[in-house]
Amino acid sequence: MNLANRVNYINEPQTIAMAKLSRELAAKGYDVISLSLGEPDFTTPAHIKDAAKKAIDDNFSYYTPVAGIPELREAIVRKFKRDNNLDFSIDNIIVSTGAKHSIMNVIMALVNKGDEVIIPTPYWVSYSEMVRLMEGEPVFINATVEQQYKITPAQLEAAITPQSKAFIFSSPCNPTGSVYSKEELAALVDVFEKHPNIYIIADEIYEFINFVGKHESIAQFDSIKERVITINGLSKGYAMTGWRLGYMAANTAIAKACEKIQSQYTSATSSITQKAAVAALDGDMKPSMEMVKAFKRRRNLILEEVKNIPHWICNNPDGAFYLFPDISYYFGKTFEGKTIQTATDLCMYLLHNAHVSMVTGEAFGAPQCLRISYATSDEKIIEAMRRIKVALDQLI
Repeated sequence: MNLANRVNYINEPQTIAMAKLSRELAAKGYDVISLSLGEPDFTTPAHIKDAAKKAIDDNFSYYTPVAGIPELREAIVRKFKRDNNLDFSIDNIIVSTGAKHSIMNVIMALVNKGDEVIIPTPYWVSYSEMVRLMEGEPVFINATVEQQYKITPAQLEAAITPQSKAFIFSSPCNPTGSVYSKEELAALVDVFEKHPNIYIIADEIYEFINFVGKHESIAQFDSIKERVITINGLSKGYAMTGWRLGYMAANTAIAKACEKIQSQYTSATSSITQKAAVAALDGDMKPSMEMVKAFKRRRNLILEEVKNIPHWICNNPDGAFYLFPDISYYFGKTFEGKTIQTATDLCMYLLHNAHVSMVTGEAFGAPQCLRISYATSDEKIIEAMRRIKVALDQLI
């Protein structure tokens, strides 16, 4: 078919592809344990659901402003001040249909053909594809497990060229769980100060799932604040993945550009979700904190289970709900005459022989790794790791 060239610039996210394969196998009657999707297994807190029900009963079912209802944007301004000590006005805030939508808005607003966007690897699967969709050039900086998957200022400096337009990263990080400290961010800021034409896109969707203390936003540094676009949302910290609401904070020129773009291809997000979001942002955080405690317990549990699996090299993730082991030892191993040559091969082997689904590190720019989501029950984590060990022991 005579499709647009941009269709060929990008691939389907392998996180979604693996989830699809898992469902197909489960539909055939297999007991598949999914460790592939980045989705909390908790339910949305009651006070948030109650706010949505009230909005429905109040017939709050009409179009809203593209950038979001003022009540919600004001709640987001309060959240930034309360949690991050960042000062914004509602003119800096744009509400979208998920944090992914917010990131895409920003990239569409900033990136021209041939512009370079610097991306530390491992990275969330969609960053590079979004850049390619806009005909930009992803420039990758490789961070290893030995450096806790966090780049150094020297690496950042070496990646910058006259074509560099933006830098995008997540902290806490999907897929590694790594968290940048204030001191580590300050060291990167020292580099950005020397390059005033580079924008910084900070994906903070995992902000609250942080096991080491206070979250640090790179927008806190006054010298670069006007160039920072902070992305956040409700899906991870409030167990609201299906509600689809994200938001961004940026200088007014970028915010207005994103509003203009969004007005042409989605308009506003769900009116009911926006009312629920106000309740989430202004409401009781105890359910979220209990969820974080459970994730930390599961993190510790899965790290203990990994000790039973030889030749996996893991970092100690400080946030999010992922483990990202280096599994390259198994490359070249065989089972029934078939050779494991890549992380994708190992993923498929474990899916069909252990009935455990994970995501290949190739999707995240780290072809020697696998991403494991531990956003599931303790019992499933233990059983999944048992199955994985049995299957790996069969490789020769």
